[in-house]
Amino acid sequence: MNHTKNIIIIDLEATCWNGKIPDEQVNEIIEIGICVLDTETGNITQNEGILIKPTRSQVSEFCTELTTITQELLDSEGISFDEACTKLRKEFDPKQYTWASYGQYDLNMMKRQCSLRNVEYPMGPNHINVKTTFSAVKGLKKKVGMNGALQILNIPLEGTHHRGVDDAKNIAKILHWCVKNNQNTTT
Repeated sequence: MNHTKNIIIIDLEATCWNGKIPDEQVNEIIEIGICVLDTETGNITQNEGILIKPTRSQVSEFCTELTTITQELLDSEGISFDEACTKLRKEFDPKQYTWASYGQYDLNMMKRQCSLRNVEYPMGPNHINVKTTFSAVKGLKKKVGMNGALQILNIPLEGTHHRGVDDAKNIAKILHWCVKNNQNTTT
């Protein structure tokens, strides 16, 4: 990995259903969990969850069971996707940094939703897929999910799994382990 002192970790949560997506609805981002990892010290700062009000879907009961996020929470505390991207640009200046997520989903989802909504993509070009990086550094033949990686490393899951604000912090801990255990990891 380009040895960058600070890496922005993102974990997205999106509307989801148990089965087929209902007609007239789409998967859309409802939370951007974010934090900043100091790769030298392992300190995790600026950890927050940016709640986003969906405009083309409703939070299903299944989605609430998985994430604990309700439609009511988003209606009262959520901001628009455009406002969330502006907040990322202003508060994190992510184009200046390498950013990371667990797997390829978050990168693809962010790019797709920015394109569909005609919103400026807020992230920089340098992305670390922590899932792939962890498998490579650990020497695993098969990739594991975030919770599996935490279990392998004997790091307790902090917070609620499938809440972006908590998962971003857990991913940062996995990435920090990777940095400490392999200085030559590539993006």
